Amino acid sequence: MAAALAVSASFLAVSVVLAQGRSSGKPPVAAAPGYDPAIYAELQKAPEKARRRANPLENDPHAVAAGAILFEQHCAECHGKSAEGSPKAPSLVVSEVQSATPGTLFWLLTNGVVRKKMPVWSKLPEPQRWQLVRYIQSLGGPALRAESPAAQP
Repeated sequence: MAAALAVSASFLAVSVVLAQGRSSGKPPVAAAPGYDPAIYAELQKAPEKARRRANPLENDPHAVAAGAILFEQHCAECHGKSAEGSPKAPSLVVSEVQSATPGTLFWLLTNGVVRKKMPVWSKLPEPQRWQLVRYIQSLGGPALRAESPAAQP
């Protein structure tokens, strides 16, 4: 009898938690969106001239660290502290982002994707946007960059 009562109490507790999650209108915290390549289609919209832009801070030894600070201030709220995505925004460590050219990422930061709630960062000074690009590209590590189509000769 005690075991049946414990099982019933467990089911009741789970039901209450599930009902609260549904009634709040918000997805559960752990419900990050599944991988959907269509999310990254905006990267393909960068004009060719923008894609070809080189990062003037490519060899700046401090750019990644400065970009990390900027990311924490401006991007982590939506993309997550480790840039792996959240219910608000997609992951930045996926191959679509990591294989994008620096110019493409800069263009996307500058223009945003307003209809998908990605802000326009054109008011952020240009050097800071390039620092963000350096930081975002540093997240993939050498192994991912070596596998990316953009890294192939």
